[in-house]
Amino acid sequence: MLAALANPARRIERVVASRNGAQRLPATISPDLMEPAAIDALLPPGAVHQGIALRADPLEDQTLEEACLPPDGRPVLILDGVTDPQNVGAVFRAAAAFSARAIVMQDRKSPPLTGALAKAAAGAVELVPHVRAVNLTRAVEALAEAGYVTIALEGEAPMTLDGALADGRSPVIVLGAEGAGVRDLVAQRCDLRARIPIDPKMESLNVAAAAAIALYAARRALSDGPGAGEGNRTPVTSLED
Repeated sequence: MLAALANPARRIERVVASRNGAQRLPATISPDLMEPAAIDALLPPGAVHQGIALRADPLEDQTLEEACLPPDGRPVLILDGVTDPQNVGAVFRAAAAFSARAIVMQDRKSPPLTGALAKAAAGAVELVPHVRAVNLTRAVEALAEAGYVTIALEGEAPMTLDGALADGRSPVIVLGAEGAGVRDLVAQRCDLRARIPIDPKMESLNVAAAAAIALYAARRALSDGPGAGEGNRTPVTSLED
């Protein structure tokens, strides 16, 4: 909520707050004061507002070129068929925490950046650029042509993610839905296929957990690679909802 208010790209139409909730708002925000029960009546059933609610226009999607080019060392995530809002929201949170460049999603099969997704993201949808691509295969090809190394995460891949990141180029990390994984057509267009080594007693990782580990590994590879210490380190962002 507060992250949305602080985002200059977000057009806010109305802010309502209880008297207690209004005390948490910046001095520049003048909300309509309402009783908590009246705020409840404005929101979908089960929504938790903690004394503040707002109505805002959706964030505008960016193009692949606007969000991702030219490569600058930071990783880009591509979500292939990940449709669960909680998972996508958690991926956004990890992306913000590890300074990812952008998240690319499939246009028609990805959830909107509202509701449960925005809550799970804890403000990260305001911080991480997102792209909705009509064709993820073409997006992978375009990013590879622009100078990225494209990596499909697959549990059975012979190469580890650390090995793939040793390539040195800015990485694009492609994650698939749990169970289905990255689609073959998308994986075939990637430069490399890699896995996160986990205990064989566990079959797989939640996609959000895999994203967080992959982003941490990419950040470490950037810090340890050529030019480390020359201004290419990026800060971890502490998020507040």
